[in-house]
Amino acid sequence: MYSFKSKPKSPLTVLKLCCLGLFFLCQGLYADSRGYLDHPKAQQFVAEIRQEESYPADKLTTLLASAEKNQSILDAIARPAEKTKTWAEYRPIFLTQDRIDQGIRFYREHQATFIRAEQEFGVSRYVILAIIGVETRYGKHKGNYRVVDALATLAFDYPPRSPFFRSELKHFLQLEQEAGIDLMNARGSYAGAMGYGQFISSSYRHYAVDFDGDGHRDLINNPVDAIGSVANYFKQHGWQAGAPVASLARYLGDNTGAEQLQAVLHRGPKPQKPNLTILEIKQAGLIADAGDDTHYRDSDKATAMAFAGAEGEEFWIGLQNFYVITRYNHSPLYAMAVYQLSEELKRRLSS
Repeated sequence: MYSFKSKPKSPLTVLKLCCLGLFFLCQGLYADSRGYLDHPKAQQFVAEIRQEESYPADKLTTLLASAEKNQSILDAIARPAEKTKTWAEYRPIFLTQDRIDQGIRFYREHQATFIRAEQEFGVSRYVILAIIGVETRYGKHKGNYRVVDALATLAFDYPPRSPFFRSELKHFLQLEQEAGIDLMNARGSYAGAMGYGQFISSSYRHYAVDFDGDGHRDLINNPVDAIGSVANYFKQHGWQAGAPVASLARYLGDNTGAEQLQAVLHRGPKPQKPNLTILEIKQAGLIADAGDDTHYRDSDKATAMAFAGAEGEEFWIGLQNFYVITRYNHSPLYAMAVYQLSEELKRRLSS
């Protein structure tokens, strides 16, 4: 057996190697410490903000230097549940006994606030409750991503929606002064949404309300402000007080009318604004379940929808308030989960 021994290195060589290693280590640390500052799109963003004088340039560079690209954010936004799951797969995520029980406890803790929000904004308190339940399990899971990391990653490294998240990053900067948000440490979803109701920055600025009158619009730590703000969001997007949301429907036609039925059904992942009258939907063979049709007039605008349910295809009729729920999250699956959770919560709390 042979043994090989390297020649001992001179002190000067050792010193050179140590210095070289230290140089590369410092380079790595320097690169990390600069975060997004050297990204070309981030540099354009800084130049634009400086020109607009909408936020102090020195504070912006410090903020972006702390921002880190997060691959898990890019992975998450590329495969949202609303676009990859059927209704049969999506519904069990949100319609669970645990989520219902938690909702009942949260409602009872803040009952007076929910009632006041319904009275002042005309929005069903059970829909407000369901929104917060679907979004964050009533504030228990508000998101663990740094908002600045999420917005920078999506603004500068996600081309499909870069303009949108670039705009959201601009709005986020303004929340420091307008809402007292700590931009360095604020945490939220992978898309940069914050608080009990997961408001994105632009929605926070436009629809958040100081519902407890303490002089601050705090959607992150204050459930009272969050409840009032969700109600205000729905009111501003056209919620109709006291009007129905949706109804399960039955097809009363036969095979000869199948083509007419398919012509009125909406199946896509994106919402559709009510574009048919109840009469037109009836003429295609779809009838709201017994009892529900008394809430509708033949002239009411609605959308006929089909969902792939656990026991086969489900037909639903969605009205204006159903469409308003999709203004919160642009998915019919999401809106249906919110609606059905709200109905179950209402049933349990009214019994």
